[in-house]
Amino acid sequence: MDFSPCSLIGHEPVSLCPPLQRLKDEHGPLNEEKYALFVAAKGIYDGKEEDVVQALIRLREKVQQFLQHLDPHSRREEDVLFPMMERYIGKQFGPIAVMEYEHQEAKQNIATFLQKTETIRSEEAKQLASYVMNAYMILTDHFAKEEQVLFPMAEKLLSAEEKEQLAKRIDEIKG
Repeated sequence: MDFSPCSLIGHEPVSLCPPLQRLKDEHGPLNEEKYALFVAAKGIYDGKEEDVVQALIRLREKVQQFLQHLDPHSRREEDVLFPMMERYIGKQFGPIAVMEYEHQEAKQNIATFLQKTETIRSEEAKQLASYVMNAYMILTDHFAKEEQVLFPMAEKLLSAEEKEQLAKRIDEIKG
């Protein structure tokens, strides 16, 4: 099998096996949630909210709900898919390194927002909102890379047995 980047990232549409399609399909609801977070954060950032403290409290609650949906998806990738792909393409450089870095960056922005909004001061509203906006931008690019590069690459690399194992193992992660 040819594992060169060009052969793994073809331009033809790739039909994904059920577990990879599931990971891709999970992006839909996550995209909707993160866009709503971005809109709320941008409203705070742009000074369109009269009561920024209440707006930040509402945003914090929505971010916590989003995290409850994002975490299981991330674990399915980090604990199952990425290690399976590492056997073929390594981890130090390339797609897996980028995916893990982006997961870390998005989670760091979200964690910083949540930590800094434990007590809210209105003068920090713009900075606080920027963490959510940054996480949105990171995750938007990240999901596109997964859908356009990583998932099609996994479809081509993983054997039928590995795809069955992937399905079983991602089903074990609830959420």
